[in-house]
Amino acid sequence: MRVFPLALPFLLCSPLLHAAEVAKVEPGVSFAGYFQALLALAFIVGLLFVLAFAGRKFLGGKAFGQGRLKLLGGLALGPRERIVLVEAGDDLLVVGVVPGQIRTLHRMKKNVADKEAEENAADAPATSLPPLAQSFAQILQKFSRSRSNDK
Repeated sequence: MRVFPLALPFLLCSPLLHAAEVAKVEPGVSFAGYFQALLALAFIVGLLFVLAFAGRKFLGGKAFGQGRLKLLGGLALGPRERIVLVEAGDDLLVVGVVPGQIRTLHRMKKNVADKEAEENAADAPATSLPPLAQSFAQILQKFSRSRSNDK
């Protein structure tokens, strides 16, 4: 009878010790785990490239958010005021930009502006500015003259 109380803890712990020895696993990650993770990463990167190609193909080669608008030039009038020249389709727009407001100052057809620039280039001395920049400068001069006449 005396042996039983001393052997009881060993009898209860022996199945647990045996289970721990059977379930012993080497620490770390196997080669198969690394290979599976690498394949998953390659699949995701490939999927991103396919989606980017499909998006570009179906949008006609245009990037997101770009249409027929082009910013051709600009002039800072103050720390927060600007005048910019925007090409919108077949029109050229001179736009005034101030905080909280954008206003169209002048509008002209693109082909008319190109003809005026060519005529003025023939009359005016040769400058280093391209024709479109010269026409923009002339529009700004006309605008500043009309603003000074209004005062």
